[in-house]
Amino acid sequence: MNVSQNKTAIIICGPTAVGKTAVAIQIAKHLGTEIISADSRQCFKELNIGVARPTEKELQTVPHHFMASHSVNEEVTAVGFEQYALEKIEFLFKKNNVVVLVGGTGLYIKAFEDGLDLIPEINVNIRREIVTNYENLGINWLQQELREKDPVFFKEGEIQNPQRMMRALEVINATGQSILSFRKGKKANRDFKIIKIGLELPKEILHLRIQERVDKMMEQGLLDEVKNMIPYRKRNALQTVGYAELFDYLEGKTELKLAVELIKTHTRQYAKRQMTWFKKDKNIQWFGPNELNAMLTYVKPIL
Repeated sequence: MNVSQNKTAIIICGPTAVGKTAVAIQIAKHLGTEIISADSRQCFKELNIGVARPTEKELQTVPHHFMASHSVNEEVTAVGFEQYALEKIEFLFKKNNVVVLVGGTGLYIKAFEDGLDLIPEINVNIRREIVTNYENLGINWLQQELREKDPVFFKEGEIQNPQRMMRALEVINATGQSILSFRKGKKANRDFKIIKIGLELPKEILHLRIQERVDKMMEQGLLDEVKNMIPYRKRNALQTVGYAELFDYLEGKTELKLAVELIKTHTRQYAKRQMTWFKKDKNIQWFGPNELNAMLTYVKPIL
C-alpha cells in the first residue's frame, strides 16, 4: 500500500449482539465515511437473517463493503479478507482520511492489522477425508480430534464452528502446525494509523440480547431461510451457528424448540470466545454501546 500516515482506520469490535452495527454507522455518519465489514458470515449474499446482516435502511445510510459480496459457493478465508480489505481501504482513502472497519471475527481483524502468513496448500484428499468423517461422526468427533492434535486451537478457536474446526484439522494434519501458528510472528507494516474500539456489556445483559435476537430471527423467518439453503447444506459457509442447528431439526435429528435453545447456547459460547480473544489486545479501548460521545471524544485527537 502507498497511503500516508494522516489516514486512519477505526476498528470497532466486540461480541455478537453487542450493537457494533449501530455504533459503526453512527461513527461513519459523523465522520462522513464508509464501512468495511470484518464479519466472516455477513459477506455471503445468500445469508441474511441468521447472520444479522444490517437492514436495507442501515445499508443505505452508510456504504458497506465486504457485505453480501460473496457466494456461499466461494471459499472465503482470513488471508482473502486481508487482501480485500487492504485494496478497499486504499481506494476509500482516496476520498476519506478515515475509514471504519467493524466486525466480530477476530482473525479477520488480526489479518487486517498485522497480516497473516500464507498457509501451505492442502491436499484435497485430506480435506475430503475430514469432511466425510465429520458428516458421519459429527461435531463431537471434530472437537475430540482437535483436543488431541491441536490443543492450542481447541483452547482459543471456534470449537462450535465446524467450518473453522475442519480447516484447523486439515492444517494440523497436513503441516503438523496449528493454524494459529501461521499468524505472522513479525507484524506487517500498515501505512495508516489504527484506532481500536471495543464494545462490551455486562454478561447478563448481553445474554438477554442474544436470547431476544434469536427469538426475533425466528419471527423474521430464519427457518425458511435455512430451508432455502438446503441445496448448499454441505458448504463450509453453512457449517455455522444458527444454520447447523436448524438443519438438524429439518433432518429430524432434534425438536424445533431444542434447536432454537441450542442456537442461543452456542451463540453465548461464541460471544464468550470473542471476548476472550479481544480482551487479550491491550490496544483496544472499551466502551458501552451507548457511549457514542465518549468514543468520538476518544478518536478525535488521534484523527
